[in-house]
Amino acid sequence: MTDVLVIAGLSGAGRSQAADDIEDLGWFVIDNLPTSLVEKVVELASSPLDPHSQLCLVVGNVSQQSDMLEVLRNLRSNGHRVTVLFLDSSTSELVKRYGASRRRHPLDKENASPDSVQSVGIAALIEKERALLEPVKAVADLVIDTSALTVHQLKAKLVEIFSDKGSTDAIQVGLVSFGFKQGLPLDVDLVFDVRFLPNPYWDETLRPLTGIDASVSTYVLGNPIAEQFLSHLEGMLELLLPAYVAEGKSYLSIAIGCTGGQHRSVAMVEHLSHWFMERSMHPRVTHRDMPRH
Repeated sequence: MTDVLVIAGLSGAGRSQAADDIEDLGWFVIDNLPTSLVEKVVELASSPLDPHSQLCLVVGNVSQQSDMLEVLRNLRSNGHRVTVLFLDSSTSELVKRYGASRRRHPLDKENASPDSVQSVGIAALIEKERALLEPVKAVADLVIDTSALTVHQLKAKLVEIFSDKGSTDAIQVGLVSFGFKQGLPLDVDLVFDVRFLPNPYWDETLRPLTGIDASVSTYVLGNPIAEQFLSHLEGMLELLLPAYVAEGKSYLSIAIGCTGGQHRSVAMVEHLSHWFMERSMHPRVTHRDMPRH
C-alpha cells in the first residue's frame, strides 16, 4: 500500500513551501487535486505497474479540505498509511504575510484591491478560515505552527520528520521541553507541567547549567515526587501508544514545560527519551528554550 501524506492548513501558513520541501525528499507531490479524484489517484499510485510508494497531496481551499475528511476515512479503511500534516500560524503573523505579499485572502469575495483591505478585515477572514478548518486540524496527525519559522527552519523540521522512512517505529514521537515564560508550543499533542518540582534555578551552583548536565538531572529526577510523576506518566504512555497506533496516528508530540525551559523540563525530556529508546523507539528531541552556547 502507498504512504500518503496530506498537507492541509491555513492559507499563508506555508503549504506550498512544505510541498516543495517534501518533493525534495523524493515524494511524488500533487497540488490542488480535486477531492473526487483522490481515491482513484491513490489507487493508481499503488499499482505495481506504476508504483509511487510515497504520495503527497496538497489540499487547496476550505471546501476541498473539508471534503477530504470522508476521503481520509476511506483511504485508511482500505489499508493505506495516511498522515495528515496541518500547517498553522498565528493571525498576527498571517496578517503580516498578506501585507508583505499584497495577496488577497481566498475568503475575500470583494473586488477591492489589496491596498484597500484593512488589517482588521484580513484578520477577520483568517479567523473565519481557522474556524472552518478546525475539524480538519482535529484529525491531523501532525500540526506545525509556522509563526516563528523561517523557510529554512520549516524545511529542516520536515526533513527531520519525513526523510527517515527506514524507521520501523509504529508511531513517531517528538519530545519538546519548553519554558512557560516563552509561551506554550502550539503544535504538540500532549502538554505536561512540571513546575511543581523544586527549581534548580535557586541553587547558585546549578543555575548556569541545564537539565542535560548530570548534577541537574540528579537534582530533578531524584526527587520522590518526580519519581512518582514519571512512574504515572510512563504507565499512561504504555496505555496510550498502542491505542494511538490502533487509531492510525503516525506522529505524537509530547511537550514538558517548566518556568524557563532550562532545568526541570529538559531533565524530564532527556529521561523520557531514554525510556522510549529502551523500547526500541527513536524519539525526536527538541529543547526549545534551552540556552545555546
